[in-house]
Amino acid sequence: MALSRSAKVAFGVVAGVIIVCLIGIIAVALLFEALNRPSVPQNSVLVLNVSGSLPDYVPDQPLGRALGIEQEQSFTNLLTQLRKAKVDGRIGAVLLDINFPGIGWGKAEELRGAITDFKAGGKPVFAYLELGSNKEYYIATAADKIYVPPPGDLLINGFAAEAMFYKGSLDKLGVEADFIQIGPKYKNAPDQYTKTQMGDGQREVINAILDEYYGRYTEAIAQTRSKSVDDVKALIDNAPYTPAQAKSLGLIDDALYRSEVDEALKARLGYAADKELKTISGTKYREIPSDSLGLSDGAKIAVVFISGTINTGSSSNGVLNGDMAGSDTIVKAVNTAAQDATIKAIVLRVDSPGGSALASDLMWKAIEDAKAKKPVVVSMGDVAASGGYYVSCNANKIIAEPTTITGSIGLFMGKPVVKGLYDWLGVSNEYVMRGKNAGIFRETVKWTPEEREKMVEQANAIYYDSFVPKVAKGRNSTPEAINSIAQGRVWTGTQAKQNGLVDDFGGLEKAISVAKVLAQLPADKDVKRVLYPVGAPWLESIFGGSQDQDAKARQAQDQLLSQMPEDVRRAFRYAAMLDRMKSGDAMAVMPYELSIK
Repeated sequence: MALSRSAKVAFGVVAGVIIVCLIGIIAVALLFEALNRPSVPQNSVLVLNVSGSLPDYVPDQPLGRALGIEQEQSFTNLLTQLRKAKVDGRIGAVLLDINFPGIGWGKAEELRGAITDFKAGGKPVFAYLELGSNKEYYIATAADKIYVPPPGDLLINGFAAEAMFYKGSLDKLGVEADFIQIGPKYKNAPDQYTKTQMGDGQREVINAILDEYYGRYTEAIAQTRSKSVDDVKALIDNAPYTPAQAKSLGLIDDALYRSEVDEALKARLGYAADKELKTISGTKYREIPSDSLGLSDGAKIAVVFISGTINTGSSSNGVLNGDMAGSDTIVKAVNTAAQDATIKAIVLRVDSPGGSALASDLMWKAIEDAKAKKPVVVSMGDVAASGGYYVSCNANKIIAEPTTITGSIGLFMGKPVVKGLYDWLGVSNEYVMRGKNAGIFRETVKWTPEEREKMVEQANAIYYDSFVPKVAKGRNSTPEAINSIAQGRVWTGTQAKQNGLVDDFGGLEKAISVAKVLAQLPADKDVKRVLYPVGAPWLESIFGGSQDQDAKARQAQDQLLSQMPEDVRRAFRYAAMLDRMKSGDAMAVMPYELSIK
């Protein structure tokens, strides 16, 4: 029924009032935020919690923050707090409260570098860890002092790498995986579905990575704790240790409770005994703008985050698939940065094991177009492998940590064959087709020899006609040379530099400094970092949008999966990837989920 004119007018008035009220609320909230920024007393200690999932990047939501909604801490934001604290004359020291951060070894290396850079400003860093396993202790060794409470433990008892295989589960379900892989020795992702143990190639690569990590680990402890590498290896072989034992062995500075660490900081900073230690949390310190400290106020450089598994469509995150870097989202971000004349360079922060070859190529094209307009530099995080390397290869410069996992230049294609499962369930099906290869993606039969030949042609075309030549062009090499170090082989950052796949070592700050040089910006002046992709508007996240129903469905799915053990969630993630491949999507993804503890 059509509304009367008076009803339309009334509706318009009400809508207008609501809009004005919302604008007023937003204005008041933003003003309230500006007026209530935390004060930082002189000689304060910045307390940073190095814990939680620490995603590489979380889009800022100024309105949500103004309304008191706590923002998730990202790894990049954690590094920003250290940069700010270094130049902030009110901060006298930093206390790192380290509690099982969800980062890999590449980011652990980057965090150690940021701690070392902060210390170069002449301010001390204390580390406190209740339970110190390998990674937590590795981060802590960059600090001036390491403390563990008397009832804690130091669990630095060596490295172990885990590889999981699902063939036994698939056999029980009557599911068979039919695969084509380019780089059969090293592109081992299909092995998870087709084998029950490591092949020679996977074992070779994992042993090489463990050797590299263990060597860097023992050298770092030896250097920071004034020991020989052999002594450190002997200490690791006899671990774990109680805090008292660790102190007597020189692995930590003392066994102190948290309140006693505050007393040690007071003594270091010259506090009177009767004065209370002034501290500010990382959550509060995030509200101090970088530009108020003379940072992030120069020429603009865009930082585009490519985080998670690469897929077509929009970026998303969830328990099942984790972070997803969608080609639509990333292409839009790169294009926007490229077209903005005020942005002088683009830094791509890549933290991805790869994914869809198609999506990777779409991103590559946007990056190639952007490079024609301004310098593009890649900063690799924990992992930038396979599709993650595909989107990195054409940058002007590639920066990685020595412990970054990269390479894995290869791909695979496959489909699940569920005939056995259907038989077990009592389900039968029948295909009626037109066209010789109309049934190429049937889920109840393996590929025929003719079908397999066609799929091999498709895989070879992606690898030999696209992936390898594009890497060769980006790295000023030849396809033959790239193919010789490709074949799906995973490399550490150190090995990748030796093979010409990366240019230099460092983290995001190093990549930004390289971008400044390429853009001919003053080396002694900071730059304003423009971060992409921009998050969904806060009000849209509250009131929903066109994809609200999909979001609710994903939320329900995530709530269920979040109750399951991590190994089970990992199995579901790989099952979801297998399902995505059934329509012929080639996967440029790391050959295995590498977990080194």
